[in-house]
Amino acid sequence: MTLVLFSLAILACLLLVPLGLPGTWLMIAAAFVFNYLAPAKQIGWVAISVALCLAFLGEAFEWTLASRYARKYGGSKRAGWGAFIGGLIGAFVGVPVPVIGSVIGAFGGAFGGALVAEFTRRESSAGAATRVATGALLGRVVATALKMATAFVMGVLLIASAWV
Repeated sequence: MTLVLFSLAILACLLLVPLGLPGTWLMIAAAFVFNYLAPAKQIGWVAISVALCLAFLGEAFEWTLASRYARKYGGSKRAGWGAFIGGLIGAFVGVPVPVIGSVIGAFGGAFGGALVAEFTRRESSAGAATRVATGALLGRVVATALKMATAFVMGVLLIASAWV
């Protein structure tokens, strides 16, 4: 029964990740709780360590790709920072909207932050700033997809380790 509950908890954590909530870190916490509650059926420390590394990797994707894509689409360092800061602010501002507010806020914030930051450059045109902001938005989408994939691998790893 503990294994089934653990698997359901991992699935619930997996569903939190695309919403911008800390699903990967809750998976790690669930693994520790499982090890505490089911001493006869332990998840190995190697599996937990790999899952922890994957959680850090997912966070690195989430916080760096929007700014990297803004730079890839011709933006300045300022636009990269604008995308990063805008994504953070947007995620927090969107929290009051149920279910998907933080996701929409993070996407819109990355776009808006890169757009405003690029517009503050004297040599930037409206078309160039929009292209850079679109790159930041695409980076945020790619980051969310990569973090979701990372969380899926974490979930499979932890559930497999618990069942074996």
